Formats: sequence, structure tokens, C-alpha cells
Amino acid sequence: MLTSIKSINFVVQKSHLRFHLNYKLHNTPNLLIIIYIFFSYTKMGLFSLTQEIAMDLGTANTVIICNDKIVVDQPSIVAIDNRTQKLEAIGSKAYQMRGKTNQNISVIRPLRDGVIADFNAAELMIRGLIKMIPNKSHLFTPSLRMVVGIPSGSTPVEMRAVRDSAEHAGGRDVYMIPEPMAAALGIGIDVEAPEGNMVVDIGGGTTEIAVISLGGICTDRSIRIAGDEFTADIMDYMFRQHNIKVGETMAENIKKNVGSALIDLGDEAPDEFIVQGPNRITSLPMEVPVSYQEIAHALDKSISKIEAAILAALEDTPPEIYADLVNKGIYLAGGGALLKGLAKRLTDKIQIQFHVAEDPLRAVARGTGIALKNVDNFRFLLR
Repeated sequence: MLTSIKSINFVVQKSHLRFHLNYKLHNTPNLLIIIYIFFSYTKMGLFSLTQEIAMDLGTANTVIICNDKIVVDQPSIVAIDNRTQKLEAIGSKAYQMRGKTNQNISVIRPLRDGVIADFNAAELMIRGLIKMIPNKSHLFTPSLRMVVGIPSGSTPVEMRAVRDSAEHAGGRDVYMIPEPMAAALGIGIDVEAPEGNMVVDIGGGTTEIAVISLGGICTDRSIRIAGDEFTADIMDYMFRQHNIKVGETMAENIKKNVGSALIDLGDEAPDEFIVQGPNRITSLPMEVPVSYQEIAHALDKSISKIEAAILAALEDTPPEIYADLVNKGIYLAGGGALLKGLAKRLTDKIQIQFHVAEDPLRAVARGTGIALKNVDNFRFLLR
């Protein structure tokens, strides 16, 4: 049985500072010493048993917030070795492999249309992204308390898939918050106020439309028309109109450079973008200059479906809340909000002012971070 020791010397490394501690002990029970040291350094975070993270688990990109800072911002994609089923690359490294792999490596996007399509790949991705979080201040691997953004139209089965993936990746307490509610929090809207607000979150797989009042969603629509559908429209247009085959990466580059919702952008019109690829008939290399007017024509059908979904949500909105929306406007978030001319097109079509959120790509991530800090106060938002 331990009784006492005369002295104990140890060194602790934290935040690049070395703390030299020297305890002179005289007839002090070792158990009390251990308890004292443990609780002293728990306050410093060295023995913290729980780590809190907020995650925007998006179809195109995943953003993780820890300690009010964005610590991970990576594409939602993994590369897996087909022979060993082990993770080869994740995030931006896996994104660079897309379309360039051999038969031994598969590049997988675990999420499609806002929900998990490959459970194993999703678990590997979440686990790998969590390992990217700087964790030098912990002597032991902590358990995770997580808040994850999910589409508002997720079914119980789809929500269960997200929860199971997060738990298998190390999550002890997993909460889920609808993405439009998280976007509203990230934009800075007071979601508990007795007034109506409307958020349109155009992500990679889904467009989430929600009318929010008094801390709840009054009306919502979730359609699977978003960034991925825009990319597919561009690939199809280039194939039919210019007889050129382009992959997803090239189509996304076209969308980012000359993507537009309007045929006339005026002074904000971008220069033509040169597309390179094989001719679909002869397979010979070719170059095609593409203008924003062409892409606006290619995206018109999908954008019209988003307009129809917004009008359907407004149709079900109570009159008093509708009046608030007319006075305050509607907020756009998500990567799709960056499409040139989209806010103006929606404003002209629906006759309510549309505002693009500041840093729309990270609005949902910021909102999940706010929900994480206020889990007890915002518990009614979480699932």
C-alpha cells in the first residue's frame, strides 16, 4: 500500500511552455497528491476528457469548428485502397486524385444529395477530418461532443445514418441541427425573436428553404437541386452543344469562373473561360471558349426549380410572417449563393429583396458553432 514519498519532479509541455513543477512532500499520501495534480491540470485542459466540435457535414465541403475557430475546411471526399480498404487520402489530397486514379484506388464522395450514401467511407472521412484538428494540449484522446448540421428534410433513417457515422468516429454526445436553422444563426439572425425570417441555403446536394420564427421552422422545403445539379447541367451542355467531354472538376471550374444566373450581368460580366477536353466523336483534343451567357442558359432549368420551391414555401407562410419577409428580405447562404446574378434574378422574379450572407460558404458552420456553445439554451433546435 502506498504511503508517502519525499519529492516528485515532472515536466509538462503545454502551448510551447515548459512548466517545471517541484513538489516537496513530507508524509503526504500519494493518492491525495495524484488527485491534486489531476484536478489542477484538468483546469489547464491537459486531462480534459471531452472535446466539443461543431461540424457542417456538407455534400461538397466539410467544415469543423473547435474553440470558436475553423480548424478544418476540406472537400467531402476520400480515396480508398481497393485492396486493403484503407484510407489513402482525404479532403484536398483526395480531391486532386479525382478522375486520375488507377484500378487500385477509388475516390468516393460519401455524401450525395445531402445525405450519407456510403456509410463506411463517411465514417472514415469523419474520423480522418477529426484527426486533423490540432490537439496538442491534450495528454489523452478526449471523447467528442458534436453538433452536426443536417438537411431539414432528412428522414429518420438518414438522420440515424449521420448519428451512427459520428458515433463510430468517436462522438459520445451527438446533436443534429437543421441546416437552414444553423445558417440563420451563422448569418446573425435572432431566431428566437417573434418575427419571421427566411433563409435559402443552396449547398452541394440540396437547397434548404426555411421560414423561421420564435425559435422554430414554420415552413420548409428541401429539394435536391443544388451545386451538384448545376455541375451536371454544365457537363451535359458542353457535351451536347460543343461536342466536348468534361469531367466534374472541369465543370466545377467553369461554374466558378463563368457561372451565372442572368444572361446580362452588365459591368460585372466575367471574361470567357477556355475549356480543354477530348472531342466526343473523334477523341481529338479541342479548346472551346465558354461565355457566362451560355452557362446561364445551361443552368436556367435548375434555377427555375429553386424559384418554384421558394414560391411554394412562401405560399404556405402565414400572412403576418410574410409581411416580415417583405420588409426584411430573404437571405441566401451556401456555395450556390455565390453564383453570379442569382440574388438579382430571385429579387426580380419573387419581388422580395434577396441578400447574400457574408461568407455564405461558412454560414452553416458558424451556426453549428453557435449552437454548440449554447446547447442548453438551443436544445429545442437540436435533434
